[in-house]
Amino acid sequence: MKRVTVRQSPVHGKGVFALLPLHAGERIFEYKGMVTTWREAARWNARRSDSSHTFLFGLSDGRVIDGGRGGNGARWLNHACAANCEAVEGNGRVFIEAIRDIAPGEELFIDYALEIEQPDDDAQRDYACRCGAPLCRGTMLGALASGALALAV
Repeated sequence: MKRVTVRQSPVHGKGVFALLPLHAGERIFEYKGMVTTWREAARWNARRSDSSHTFLFGLSDGRVIDGGRGGNGARWLNHACAANCEAVEGNGRVFIEAIRDIAPGEELFIDYALEIEQPDDDAQRDYACRCGAPLCRGTMLGALASGALALAV
């Protein structure tokens, strides 16, 4: 039985929503796409006509999963500072797991913890957070020393 669906999000564009109750610690799905090098992913994404979405997920071995090529609905996960899901890497694969119970109809979120080489005022504006959480940090950029698995820009 299908546990999640993709539809319009009140936060941003498309989002992933629970169809059934999901429980803390439950593995929901895998973030899929072409596994490639950063160089190839950047080259491919520079040619895309729609540059408003980035579906790149960095792996700890330096490669990247490009959800824009062969990806699944996981690529539509939106960012939230108070995320209800997390990304867990194992053997070159990334799985999305619930970090708390999630009710049917609730949108699934991960903390992107985006990393860029030199954050500046433009980056703060370009990666502004829209999650609306009470403790929103105002950006999708991660803390410099976070070490968390992150979507990449």
